[in-house]
Amino acid sequence: MINADIIVIGAGPGGYEVAAERARAGHKVVLIDYAFPGGTCLNRGCIPTKCLCASAEAAINAAESAAFGVECGPVKVDYGKVVERMDSIVSGLRDDVRALIAPCLFVQGAARILPDGSVGVGDETYSAPKVLIATGSQPSELPIPGADLTINSDGVLQLEQLPAEMVIIGAGVIGLEFASIMSAFGVQVTVVEYFKEVLPPFDREVAKRLRSMLSRRGIKFVLGASVTAVGKDAGGRKTVTYTGKKGDETIAADEVVMAVGRRPVVPQGLAEAGIEVDRRGYIVTDANMRTTRPGFYAVGDCNGRLMLAHAATAQARVALGEDVDLTAIPSAVFTFPEAAMVGLTAEQADSQGIAYRVSKGLFAANGKARAIGHADGMIKVIYAADTRRLLGCHIVGPHASDLIQEAAVALAARLTVDDLSTRIVHGHPTLSEVMAQATRARRL
Repeated sequence: MINADIIVIGAGPGGYEVAAERARAGHKVVLIDYAFPGGTCLNRGCIPTKCLCASAEAAINAAESAAFGVECGPVKVDYGKVVERMDSIVSGLRDDVRALIAPCLFVQGAARILPDGSVGVGDETYSAPKVLIATGSQPSELPIPGADLTINSDGVLQLEQLPAEMVIIGAGVIGLEFASIMSAFGVQVTVVEYFKEVLPPFDREVAKRLRSMLSRRGIKFVLGASVTAVGKDAGGRKTVTYTGKKGDETIAADEVVMAVGRRPVVPQGLAEAGIEVDRRGYIVTDANMRTTRPGFYAVGDCNGRLMLAHAATAQARVALGEDVDLTAIPSAVFTFPEAAMVGLTAEQADSQGIAYRVSKGLFAANGKARAIGHADGMIKVIYAADTRRLLGCHIVGPHASDLIQEAAVALAARLTVDDLSTRIVHGHPTLSEVMAQATRARRL
């Protein structure tokens, strides 16, 4: 038995950051992971996909450079070099994480929770007064015939060459990001979605506008469609059969991607150790991330509260007693253009019976947006009708993932739309002026 001050199971963002900080502060930390440090985010998620996004954006900019007076000629994507660059960046960052967690005792292997509250890995056991479970999630798949013919997000990142055509099942964040990336690389993409609009958790108006903008880039959408099977046609191409408005229809493509969400990954032995999971398999936690066994905490994707890398890190800090506002966590979709949100949507405010108002600002009226050639999109703010406090912000347009942070700060600081439009001065010419415009538009 090896004793420690804290055991962290999972070396993704929810685990390695706080593990490294505690170790540097002099605590004895055991960090356990079955694979590479960095978790899904670094190795099979956020970082590799953002590398692909950067290459895709470079391809788009090159293709559209003539509008800026710069002639580049025909754009050719060398996907082998794209992947080589992605792998190099991921490898370098993985080395950085290894250096960061050097003060910890890093144990590579599958952790299991033992009935006495200790943690086993192989033949060794570890014990600590506090155990933080941050084991993340893995891709889900539909229980349909032919599901094994599809690839998931991990499989997309392992492609060695681009298909000519691709069908993506699911129009959530993962599906739309890969659709945007592959379309920029010249792949003919069709997205099939069960719901009537893309990005179900997002503001409907923003989601609809993003879909329209992606459609103009050549991405096809089939909405309100229930996929029933995946197969192969006589020519060997993969087929997706779905039931939609016109009955049963089939689409053929070289590759089919299953992007229908993610499901939790949890250690073995939870039930025997008295740690409750819900009917979907997520670990049950309270507001402080405590599980049903004293001394055990669960953060990130494995508790199902908010499946974002930075949410996992924030929850880990809450579990360790830090003051973090978990109601002001931004999320972003790295499409072309980007979309981002924080706080309540109009639909959520309606369902909660909150009296609110809406105002908007358009990128078309912004000098910087027009100068850079990305003047489509908007910023939409939701604010309380009585106090005028900001309740939510939704953006579709250039650099939405960066611009949303101002709204996140305003939300956490309990600022009003008056603060954002008048008291706070926005630089000129900047895209952030659209935020000022959006909060000022209520007076018009």
